Amino acid sequence: MNWPEELVKEAEQNMEPYDVEGFVLGAGDDQADIMIVGEAPGENEAVKGRPFIGRAGAELDKHLDYAGLSREDVYITSVVRSRPYKWVDTNKKGSGGRRKANRKPNQKEIDAHARLLDYQIAEMDPAIIVALGGVAYQRLTGKNHKMTDVIGRSFHVPVQKKGDSGYELTEKTYTIIPLYHPAAVFYNPGIKDTIWESLDHWKREIEKNSHRKG
Repeated sequence: MNWPEELVKEAEQNMEPYDVEGFVLGAGDDQADIMIVGEAPGENEAVKGRPFIGRAGAELDKHLDYAGLSREDVYITSVVRSRPYKWVDTNKKGSGGRRKANRKPNQKEIDAHARLLDYQIAEMDPAIIVALGGVAYQRLTGKNHKMTDVIGRSFHVPVQKKGDSGYELTEKTYTIIPLYHPAAVFYNPGIKDTIWESLDHWKREIEKNSHRKG
């Protein structure tokens, strides 16, 4: 994707006051019909500059494969482009007793990168936007629903974009499908069945979209 230089610089400057590292704009086919929006890069992503690598990335690859897709068929990005971290104590040898741990991005960090996501959505005009987790779902829709109440459903709604005095809704509507973040199953194995059911819904939505195009 060709990025306006001033937009990228603005986002980087906006993040300077916060405990974040790295900068990952996204990867994949920027002409694709499907955009996948995650929360923020983790440690591996921040170092290597690519979204969804490591354990969560391997899980996402399984989900894509189940839906009949590969990374080349979608565009993957996130709400926040830098890794939010916090310092925690550790007994790991050679660490000095402290290490950086991932944390959920705060609202100011989400705001700081908001115009990047707005630009991507406007440029791509995707038929389907997959929101991986609650942070992505709330950023896109402005709704604070529990993921258990919306997981795997389709919402044909406008999305939020950042205006001069807060967020406003786009005139255009998009198909938003909230799914669990790929890492969620590591902490809650009991959601495994729900994950595959939600992926079945995503597959049906992809099929409907291909019929519309045909």
